[in-house]
Amino acid sequence: MKILMVLTSHNKLGTTGKKTGFWLEEFAAPYYAFKSAGAEVTLASPEGGQPPLDPKSDEPDFQTEATRRFHRDPAAQQALANTVKLARLQARDFDAVFYPGGHGPLWDLAEDQASISLIEDFHAADKPIGAVCHGPAVFRHTLRKGGAPLVSGKSVTGFSNTEEAAVELLDVVPFLVEEMLRDQGGHYSKGEDWAPYVVVDGKLVTGQNPASSVEAAETLLGFIPV
Repeated sequence: MKILMVLTSHNKLGTTGKKTGFWLEEFAAPYYAFKSAGAEVTLASPEGGQPPLDPKSDEPDFQTEATRRFHRDPAAQQALANTVKLARLQARDFDAVFYPGGHGPLWDLAEDQASISLIEDFHAADKPIGAVCHGPAVFRHTLRKGGAPLVSGKSVTGFSNTEEAAVELLDVVPFLVEEMLRDQGGHYSKGEDWAPYVVVDGKLVTGQNPASSVEAAETLLGFIPV
């Protein structure tokens, strides 16, 4: 069982002068869920190497069992520091793909042609695709055979407008995940802010926020033949 996890390489939070990147919980929790299931996990990013960590996600208030485990795990830290350049990888070599969030993907992965092509290839091959929180930003330009948006007509979720408002970034992000998914024809729904909420449509698995990370990963695992 081979799973690809794709992280952002973008570290600037718009024009605020603050840093962003991937959200630690959204990487660590799925990573350990996959490893515990016996998966071979490959980590990738647009630029390769160490992806930027959103410093806020490493603050004490956002630590979880998975993030604490990561901080005690030199092997996982080494793997993260050496992500493969995304353009070198192909969907045929993996059983599933998963996109953690953090605000970084809004700027790079949403527009990255290697990522777009990879997702389209996974979908065409009927392989599971997962994304959590801001991770569904990667569906902004993805299409399915025939040219329709990949999420058109599909039930999806992702970081909500109300959650974005709560972190006071409505006017900072290049687009809102909820609005984009609706604009692409997705049937967007959400649960309570900050509570676990995962939506499944076929083999497309999306989670609303950091609290949805474990459930999204475990749901994805259920679609991978063993």
